[in-house]
Amino acid sequence: MSIDFDPSTTAVTDIAGDYTIDPSHSRLGFVARHAMVTKVRGQFSEFSGTARIDTATPAASKVDLAIKTASVSTGSPDRDGHLVSPDFFDAETFPEITFTSTDVTRDGSDWSITGDLTIKSTTKPVTIVFEETGSARDPFGNLRVGFEGAVTVQRKDWDLTWNAALETGGVLVSDKIKLEFDVSAIQNAS
Repeated sequence: MSIDFDPSTTAVTDIAGDYTIDPSHSRLGFVARHAMVTKVRGQFSEFSGTARIDTATPAASKVDLAIKTASVSTGSPDRDGHLVSPDFFDAETFPEITFTSTDVTRDGSDWSITGDLTIKSTTKPVTIVFEETGSARDPFGNLRVGFEGAVTVQRKDWDLTWNAALETGGVLVSDKIKLEFDVSAIQNAS
């Protein structure tokens, strides 16, 4: 027996409202080139965030996010230990990375969110383009929305400058870092 699934029949037409990011169904990650030859992927396991989605007036939308720097995970305990050290995130002194939106625009199912990204004591603006991936009522009656987005940043812009030269030329860690966001958010109860 096969079950046909048509996502257009489960989508909610009006997703306007206040939401809380569901960390158990979301991923906040990054990709960096290592030794000029391969990509290392990582993610943060502890974060919280809220969003106000205003479909009629996208500029009235808002996003706030806080990420625990000590929750970084790349699959290598030694590398993770180095990332939380003063060479990179300095998690003891700077326990959170934050993002606060300053402008939101919408073009169809794409949302551009510009905001202030703070890592360590440095705040810089970034714009992340998100694709709305869907909306539905879950089995518990919660309205859920999904978004995927990414942006490439220069880590040196946030004073993340540690590196090591390679004998063959180049460096151990790329300056360009791709930030990836796969977000599931639950609408807050009225």
